[in-house]
Amino acid sequence: MSPLDIELRVAASKKPLTLSYTDTELNVKNNSVDRVPLRQVIGALHKDRSLELSFVGRRKKTDPMALTKLVGTVDNVDADVLDAWISTLLHLAYEGGRVKRGRRLKVIINPHGGTRKGATIFNKSVEPILRAAECTLDIIHTERMGHAYEIAKSIALDYDAIVLVSGDGVIHETFNGFAHHEQPVNAFNIPLAVIPTGTGNGLSLNILGMADGFDVCAAALNVVKGLAMKVDVFSFVQNGKRTISFMSQALGLAADLDIGTDHLRWMGEPRFMYGFLRGLIQFKACPIQLSYKAVELDKNKMFDDFQQCRTKAVDCNVAQSEIPPQSANVETALPPLKYSMTDEEGWTVLDEPILYVYAGTGPYVGRDLMTFPVSLPNDGLIDIAVQLASSRSDVLAAAPGGPKGEHFWRPNFKYIKAYAYRVKPLEPHKSVAVDGEFFPLEEFQVETHQALATVLSPHGYYAAEPPPRPSETTKNRYNSR
Repeated sequence: MSPLDIELRVAASKKPLTLSYTDTELNVKNNSVDRVPLRQVIGALHKDRSLELSFVGRRKKTDPMALTKLVGTVDNVDADVLDAWISTLLHLAYEGGRVKRGRRLKVIINPHGGTRKGATIFNKSVEPILRAAECTLDIIHTERMGHAYEIAKSIALDYDAIVLVSGDGVIHETFNGFAHHEQPVNAFNIPLAVIPTGTGNGLSLNILGMADGFDVCAAALNVVKGLAMKVDVFSFVQNGKRTISFMSQALGLAADLDIGTDHLRWMGEPRFMYGFLRGLIQFKACPIQLSYKAVELDKNKMFDDFQQCRTKAVDCNVAQSEIPPQSANVETALPPLKYSMTDEEGWTVLDEPILYVYAGTGPYVGRDLMTFPVSLPNDGLIDIAVQLASSRSDVLAAAPGGPKGEHFWRPNFKYIKAYAYRVKPLEPHKSVAVDGEFFPLEEFQVETHQALATVLSPHGYYAAEPPPRPSETTKNRYNSR
């Protein structure tokens, strides 16, 4: 009899369970049948007649994910049959061997970020999942600001992935540590996976989507089962110094609601709304000159290109692969900068008053704001979103659509895809937020490095959908404001 057709009676808890599986799901039968997608099955082992089977799932659709272990004894099945049943189950659960079992992981825990619960969350919810999947863990806790940078700068290159139990700040440190590694390109080739324990958790939202972006068990499942996805990162160059940015650079109101509320981290996410409302009351124009090397300005063309690329990623899974091996033959130096600060050819100056600027990659910068709805992981472009200083009522009217990116279609919201951009401040004593970190607002330039970095992803694309094109009625309402 085929292992796929065998049912095993397991004495678990008070009632016996019958377990079976197809090539897509595990069936757990008691009074009813619970169907668990095989992607959520992470481990199965037996000794003599005992069986332990582990999966990550939800009891109810609205519940967060959690680890479930079915432990009991198996009756009336020979040991070699049970071995074959387990072997086939795990082969299917790990995509026919496409996903490596028992990954070797470097785990960097920031116990001080967000609500300061990173270590507790890891110990209680995440580590049991990684152990059940038979992962090998090398765990370190950050002790000070900049510690993750130091760890990444000298990290060994033989890990299958680096797991960051943190918010976006430690991701920023880690990527900049890679940039100063003796083999920076090989360091960037190690996939990062994030357990979201910060405030904004932008990268986690982009990888896992709105439903799972703050779910630490869903993130742990991605550590176990995710595949490598190449992503763009940026060089932020200021005063001759090069800093790697993985997510966004924010100016004006967008910077004020982030680093301007850093002292309110104890509030959690509401601090961003507080910062937005405070900035809206002040309504000060962002005193900068913005220039860019544009690739596309047409929102409809961006939307169509996004849909075409998304279809290709879903149909062909072209963006994902198993974790690539390190190679001694790969060019190890960071890509050189393509654009000088004095280059003027092909640059366009935006000559309109600006309220704020966001530039970066990945749809979400936070749960309440899909800033870059048509962003793609590795198109080699930087998305620049510019809110013109129109009126308070116009900006306030756009706010409810922020989580779904509906402001993208509004006429006073400029959206540019570019190879690079630069900013010249027109007033002193301001700031720019780079991945949520403070930088002084002095002249700077940003350019893209296509597919330089690597993350683990369950999808092979950013887990967000742009808002649909607005109806003619909606367009008329926008234009009447």
